[in-house]
Amino acid sequence: MKQAKPSNKDQWLTDGQGLCLLIKSTGSKYWRLKYRFQGKQKTLNLGVYPSVSLKQARQKVAEAKQLRPFSTETS
Repeated sequence: MKQAKPSNKDQWLTDGQGLCLLIKSTGSKYWRLKYRFQGKQKTLNLGVYPSVSLKQARQKVAEAKQLRPFSTETS
């Protein structure tokens, strides 16, 4: 995550189970959970990297899935 560098457009790095790191062209990094609800793709904000580590982001994904079973299929 530290080595991911910004480019001239936004990038998505995926970790699996819908967990993604959004790298903005400004250099900011945001944890997101991509999921589907009623057939539409949604995104849940999990925090800003490095304030929220990969381990913490994965824990937040597990907590979110316990509260509501998300479908993490992306198309």
